[in-house]
Amino acid sequence: MKIGVLALQGAVTEHIRSVTLAGAEGVAIKRIEELNDIEGLIIPGGESTTIGKLMRKYGFIEAIREFSAAGKPIFGTCAGLIVLATTIEGQEEAHLELMDITVARNAFGRQRESFETDLKIEGIDEKVRAVFIRAPLIREVGSQVEVLSTYQDEIVTARQGNLLVSSFHPELTDDYRLHQYFVEMVREKQAS
Repeated sequence: MKIGVLALQGAVTEHIRSVTLAGAEGVAIKRIEELNDIEGLIIPGGESTTIGKLMRKYGFIEAIREFSAAGKPIFGTCAGLIVLATTIEGQEEAHLELMDITVARNAFGRQRESFETDLKIEGIDEKVRAVFIRAPLIREVGSQVEVLSTYQDEIVTARQGNLLVSSFHPELTDDYRLHQYFVEMVREKQAS
């Protein structure tokens, strides 16, 4: 099973490593035609405005919408979460507009306010190590969105059908269980 990591910006190598540890093959995706070769896609962190501009420049907006419409799972971490949201606070235009969530960019503060914590995530037995770096928050969720974890009463992990998002960077730790959760989502889709 191949899972792609959108390689426009962010911790691409780290996500590929985590996908490999989770039992799938991770590949970097740099061109839209490469989406045809994968079963799931990870949109990594970075800077959401830059990722959005690059996605538009290289034709990824429509291509990823079609990928999602085919039911293929997508996992957005940090900026990837913002890119998947239908609404971004303080911005008129969103990017992919696939997941029924409203997000606040940099809600946890600046780079120096970055932190790590252990989070209980629905569907994963033990707490997961989470690294928050200029992390966004999910302010509101639609009726189809399942909240998987919160931190200080704020939503930081959620799922809507074939879409999974986290405010934090699971790829920056040795704990690959959230990637394993995503790999299982891809397996379930393949089996259906």
